[in-house]
Amino acid sequence: MTAPQNELDAFRAEVSAWLKENRPADPGFLLPQSFMEVGSDEQLDFLREWQFKVWSAGYLGLAWPKEYGGGGMDPAFQSVADQEMRRAGVPICFNVIGLGWAGPLINEIGTEAEKARYLKGILTGEDIWCQGFSEPDHGSDLGNAQTRAVRDGDSYVVNGTKIWTTMGNYAKYMILLARTDPAAERKYDGLSFFLAPMTVPGVEARPIRKLTGEFGFTETFFTDARIPADCLMGGEGDGWKIAMKTLQYERGAEAGAAGGLAFVRIVLDDLVDGLAEVRRDGAPVLEDPLVRDQLVRLAMEEKAIALGDKRAAIAPLTTDYPFSLPLSHKLRWTEYTRRMRQFAINAQGADGARYVGDEEALAGGFWQRAYLNSFSATIGGGTSQVQANIIAEHVLGLPK
Repeated sequence: MTAPQNELDAFRAEVSAWLKENRPADPGFLLPQSFMEVGSDEQLDFLREWQFKVWSAGYLGLAWPKEYGGGGMDPAFQSVADQEMRRAGVPICFNVIGLGWAGPLINEIGTEAEKARYLKGILTGEDIWCQGFSEPDHGSDLGNAQTRAVRDGDSYVVNGTKIWTTMGNYAKYMILLARTDPAAERKYDGLSFFLAPMTVPGVEARPIRKLTGEFGFTETFFTDARIPADCLMGGEGDGWKIAMKTLQYERGAEAGAAGGLAFVRIVLDDLVDGLAEVRRDGAPVLEDPLVRDQLVRLAMEEKAIALGDKRAAIAPLTTDYPFSLPLSHKLRWTEYTRRMRQFAINAQGADGARYVGDEEALAGGFWQRAYLNSFSATIGGGTSQVQANIIAEHVLGLPK
């Protein structure tokens, strides 16, 4: 049952007032546009302090159990807090893999000991989490993961390599998919899922410089890394099932995230405002009929995505293709975002080639950086091509 509207309205006013009073000042250095660009100690320290402040005020993890650091409240309150954070344009809550994937998973299927051990540290930002799914030779083909975990007494010995492990160089824990039974008849049955420590000997995370010149991703190497056997989640061979549940959270098809902003949300209104001073052939670019036509098309698409998300919560409106909207959200939103940001660059003409650091770049190169950063979202959680296959097979019923 949803919380009474008068309580939600009062809570909204409270959150709005708190954000207005506590919004952090410009730190004087470039802040990440998403959790996938946290690449320096000063960025991490700033964002960790901010997340702790949001949690301490009671606006993060509102629907998580009280005994593990949450608020024990109706999820509608967290939705209100998130909306107000977006509206205020405050910094992100950086520990997204913990807040949005590992945490909800532990909340749903974890033991009481796992909840007590991990959940509060996720909320406070003390314990950073990363993800060990993709591998250099297998990409999004998780079923072929080759990282090995061999049981040896009270430990598992792990060997292999994971890639695109966001914030792996800062993480305390990793949600790790590893092969415990290479002889299993079905490759999926040989995989197991671990809540693995990153601080044990034999684990090395090497930062990867991205197209933007920033960091955030790492390649993680396991060399005879010994992790406690109680890091295993579920039983041996349950890894594929648990990984698929985790991906439901990552792709936005499953609720349970702690909340907070995972990225700087850029919408069409921001684009229109950003192009207000741009001129083409002596006239404002926003007066160009072709530009206006393209903006209308983008506006229609953005509105359709927003309405689709609302429709997804109303079961009678989704009986034709159940789960079609949640399963397709990640593909629809990330591809729209990429095209919208590309349009922002194209509309600048030759000035679209300028970048961060160029004094003449529009908004300090904000749109160029945003466009290049948008590609990480089209890859993380499964590439757009993989997402299209998922929709074809699990929504439309097409063959593999």
